[in-house]
Amino acid sequence: MTQALRELTTIGVGGVPSELVVAKTRDELLAHAKRIWYDAEDWLVLGGGSNIVVSDNLLDLRVIKVENKGIERLGQGHIRVQAGENWDDVVNYCIEHGLAGIESMSGIPGTMGAAPVQNIGAYGAELADVFLRCEFIDHATFEPVILEKEDMDFGYRNSAIKDHMMGIITWVELQLVSDLPAGSTELMRRRRAEVLELRASKGMVLDPNDRDTFSCGSFFVNPIVSARFARTLPPEAPAWPMDEDGDQVKISAAWLIEQSGIKKGLQLGDSKAGISTKHALAITNRGGATSNQVIELARFVQERVAATFGINLIPEPSFITS
Repeated sequence: MTQALRELTTIGVGGVPSELVVAKTRDELLAHAKRIWYDAEDWLVLGGGSNIVVSDNLLDLRVIKVENKGIERLGQGHIRVQAGENWDDVVNYCIEHGLAGIESMSGIPGTMGAAPVQNIGAYGAELADVFLRCEFIDHATFEPVILEKEDMDFGYRNSAIKDHMMGIITWVELQLVSDLPAGSTELMRRRRAEVLELRASKGMVLDPNDRDTFSCGSFFVNPIVSARFARTLPPEAPAWPMDEDGDQVKISAAWLIEQSGIKKGLQLGDSKAGISTKHALAITNRGGATSNQVIELARFVQERVAATFGINLIPEPSFITS
């Protein structure tokens, strides 16, 4: 019997797809994609399952699970990483091999192939800072193409792929900093430890013994608003300028949620979905939650924030239905 997606996603919801195939190599990934795309309308590329909420009722969904592994050193801080590599394992590999640039993104869940799609980032660093190129199997042509950095149109938690391109990333090349001064590896290890500790304190590092970590991580994107609009918010609202002129400002979604009256740990009635007890920005599966319960809570949060501040929070994870 095909495995239920609730067992393959970090928030732990999702039904049984009509087909689930695993690609262990780049060539298998290409072959599975071409076969499934030929006659399937509903399909999903699954990496670490950390940024999706999947319906419990899947009629015709066909799933390609990306598990191709491998990290190649191409010289001078240049590496090629297969799409199925765990992102945090890549961070640790780079630190231990004296390659700097992604240590502040330690602990982000998911796989390498998903990282450019979302333009993952944390604590002042983002994937776009180190991205060189990737190989992308284009759904429109069934053929692999190389996407350079200028093709990706990276933005805050966004990319051209997320915005309008359908397909699968097979590998990603990164340009990191090498030839570091003595002691740099130890400094990077310390930074990694600090970030992991901070993320764990917010329930953002998956722990099978902690229900607060059964989530998609940050469920909503920090909204970007005009500086003029930001001045209408209370002065204590956390805000960061997004451009040199200060015309665009990023507001803390977690602050907006809490200030709209939603407390950590909130659950609606007998729903098994709840706001994390550690971080208001995470929606968690308290045990046995359905996808509808997760979505219902997300909508409740959006409605409260919109009613209080006039801001529409945008979900970070994708919603998968069939």
